[in-house]
Amino acid sequence: MPYDISKATSIFEYSKGLLGKTLRDFADKDYKPKKGKGSLGQMVENIYFMLETNNYAGADFSEAGMELKCTPLKKSKQDDYLVKERLVCNMINYCEVIKDDFEHSHFYLKCQLMLLLFYLHQKNCDNLDLEFIFSVLWKLPKKDLLIIRHDYEVIIDKIKQGKAHELSEGDTMYLGACRKGQKGDSLMRQPNNPNIDAPRRAFSLKMAYMRTVLKYVVESGGNAVSNVSGANLELVNTNDLLKNSFDDILLSRFNTYINKPFGEIAKMEGVNISNNPKNKFAIIANAIATSTKCANVNRSEEFLKAGLTMKTIRVQASGRIKEAMSFENIDYIEVAECEEWIESRLYELYSSRFMFVIFREQTAGEGDYVLDDVFFWTMPQKDLEWAEVYWNHIKENILANHISEKYWWKGSDGKKFHVRPKAQKAIDLAPTPDGKWAKKFCYWFNNDYVSEIVENRRKERQND
Repeated sequence: MPYDISKATSIFEYSKGLLGKTLRDFADKDYKPKKGKGSLGQMVENIYFMLETNNYAGADFSEAGMELKCTPLKKSKQDDYLVKERLVCNMINYCEVIKDDFEHSHFYLKCQLMLLLFYLHQKNCDNLDLEFIFSVLWKLPKKDLLIIRHDYEVIIDKIKQGKAHELSEGDTMYLGACRKGQKGDSLMRQPNNPNIDAPRRAFSLKMAYMRTVLKYVVESGGNAVSNVSGANLELVNTNDLLKNSFDDILLSRFNTYINKPFGEIAKMEGVNISNNPKNKFAIIANAIATSTKCANVNRSEEFLKAGLTMKTIRVQASGRIKEAMSFENIDYIEVAECEEWIESRLYELYSSRFMFVIFREQTAGEGDYVLDDVFFWTMPQKDLEWAEVYWNHIKENILANHISEKYWWKGSDGKKFHVRPKAQKAIDLAPTPDGKWAKKFCYWFNNDYVSEIVENRRKERQND
């Protein structure tokens, strides 16, 4: 072998010879390429690393304790590299996975050290002709492993309860239980629930997590790196996570202020809201969550890696929620080119976790809001199915070049979600699939859907 199969660093150095090239540069003329998802990794093993494919359950480079993963990139209109999908690690066998703790799991034994080969995805392209762009020797940091271990335990606990059919990628931070296969595929038997089978799922590192890996590689200025670390604000450290889960740490920071007036909280946190800014509640919530270290908790290392989003909600004394909840602008080209709902940006947004911070008015019309509640929330599967209908409607209109208010779902339609600009007079334009430009529109939760979320949470608290 032209590399030491027992040393990860030697394998990594050898992998650099694949960058900027395709497997066709190394394959025999009579080589018959494999097809289907997952086949590219086998071809890289066979052709470039000269390894025989086997059914061994351990890491691909077993002597080095390292797994090989090939993961696709796509290019934006600005010619930037973008992560195309989550990194699938290994399939979940519901009846077997509950037998192992985290340190003895297939995921941990295979994926704590990985050689990540990023390649440029090309539609309808032969696997032999895909170009490899980046090589990363990736050892999961200790801090990330602590969060991933908790994620693993959350997934396993749900399976043990006979709720594998209710698993959602929004249940966890970095490690997800992602759907595998197509609608209509056969379901899998699950333990402790003989009456309901569950869709096939796999352990995966989420797209948001992989985005941070790619960002570091690109910013490093090279196409091969072996040390990846977070460059953003840390909300918690390793010692914190050895004692408590990330969720408990964040929630404990808010517990001190429950039922306190927002003005009093601002003074206690040293936040100046004397000019009464429109986003004063978000400013206060960010100060609590970050211990005043950062203006936007959504830009912290943990939130970025998890795809986690904090949103503040104001509930009037009557119980009414006036404002709908906005998300990002619709990328018309991304929607048009996305082939599957579960690979769409909207699916990632809506299946991710949210941290909702609730301020509730005490006296009608007085604006005397207090911090009422803070909780993590994941969109239920039935609502995600409705969101798929929403996305398909958006896609159909974009493909038909119907990018206008008269075509989109409206808040008054009562369909949980709608489309409109973020500002009343939006003048910014975004590119469309036909090479033209159109007014920017945004994804929204209806205000009555936000009310439903808050009311369901209130009922849960009353029943506890």
